[in-house]
Amino acid sequence: MSDSMLSLVDAARLSLACLDLTSLNDADTPADVELLCRRAQTPFGPVAAVCVWPRFAALARSLLPVNIRVAAVANFPAGEIDLAGALDDVAQIRAAGAQEVDVVLPYRALLAGRDAEVLAFLKSVREACAGLTLKVIIESGELKSPEAIARASALALQAGADFIKTSTGKTPVSATPEAANAMLDAIAQSGRSDAGFKASGGIRSVQDAQTYLGLAAERWGMDALKPERFRFGASGLLNDIEAVLAGQASTSQGGSY
Repeated sequence: MSDSMLSLVDAARLSLACLDLTSLNDADTPADVELLCRRAQTPFGPVAAVCVWPRFAALARSLLPVNIRVAAVANFPAGEIDLAGALDDVAQIRAAGAQEVDVVLPYRALLAGRDAEVLAFLKSVREACAGLTLKVIIESGELKSPEAIARASALALQAGADFIKTSTGKTPVSATPEAANAMLDAIAQSGRSDAGFKASGGIRSVQDAQTYLGLAAERWGMDALKPERFRFGASGLLNDIEAVLAGQASTSQGGSY
């Protein structure tokens, strides 16, 4: 199945159901998080989750209905091997009542060949996230090569990640179809039929989203395109989803950065 076989409206509906509506700006305030939580409850249905800094996780949880999950980031965005800092983030996220942790894989250490240290870091974070959904951000745009992306993905999956995620959105290159293909292949090679994929960074239009939905559907079938296994991480994508579902022209021509 190609992405062209999924209509724009169907892609918009799926994207909404699988969206982690995100705000991770350095200057975010409680008012920004309150607005984000209001936006998450759209006339066309709810998003899957909101994703915020750990310091705002409790506020987000207090503002949202139970059917919208709260995610917060750990070891973000630097992605160093800072296990103490990552575990502090996880403890804060758990105490806030959030359900999901998006942790940055120490990608510079991986590029330096320190795979054993990266795996140990991820296993420790996985243990601390017991009972929570763990998404591992591999920062695919910095890894660059399909081989490095595959290696990072394999380590994250070996450590027990529930999802592998492309990007923080804080680097020059974020999600790309090429990275998505390498990551989806790594999931297939892991033999884990429960592992999910999250495309994040630079996804601004339903047309962008359509591409990633198509890549996953080719491997998993349409029935697997549910928030339990597929997510988008984005802030601006919701504007285009709502425009398409309202019968208006797409507000963006796409183009991931």
